[in-house]
Amino acid sequence: MTHAARPALKIDVLVASDRWTSAGKLKSAVRRAIAQAGMALSTTGSELAIVLADDSTLRALNRDWRGIDAPTNVLAFPAKSAASGYLGDVILAHETIAREARAEGKPLAHHVAHLAVHGFLHLLGYDHERQKDALEMERTERQILRRLAIPDPYRLKADPKKRHPAKRPRRHRAPAGRSR
Repeated sequence: MTHAARPALKIDVLVASDRWTSAGKLKSAVRRAIAQAGMALSTTGSELAIVLADDSTLRALNRDWRGIDAPTNVLAFPAKSAASGYLGDVILAHETIAREARAEGKPLAHHVAHLAVHGFLHLLGYDHERQKDALEMERTERQILRRLAIPDPYRLKADPKKRHPAKRPRRHRAPAGRSR
């Protein structure tokens, strides 16, 4: 008996902002990350959209849908019904993601891939409101990213400034009987 192959996960990556100047490379990173997540979580035969947007777009969406008037790095909008196979949309904000990647010393492509996977997991019902759920979501993200050879995004990097604290200058004491 042979089994028919299940259709692959369909990933639409849309560029909605000119800020994504290296969109080709980043689109590939997103597709690869989501495809790996789809295989890991057996979501073949489904479809989703990843939108590469900017901070102003995410700020408006965050304000309108979550009541938070500030940009954020990623938002996920699950489909009302996954029965059609459409999972929903994941929207990424370029400026916030680029700023975070620089601050954390990460390649932009790694951070974009991580946040795409994070948003994808939200489409599948993962959440991080409760500690237990957050740990499960992070564990799943780590497993997927490890398969992509992307370092653990939750591992704290040692701050070189803290690793080798500057030595305090020694106070020289005046020889006994002499004042400074």
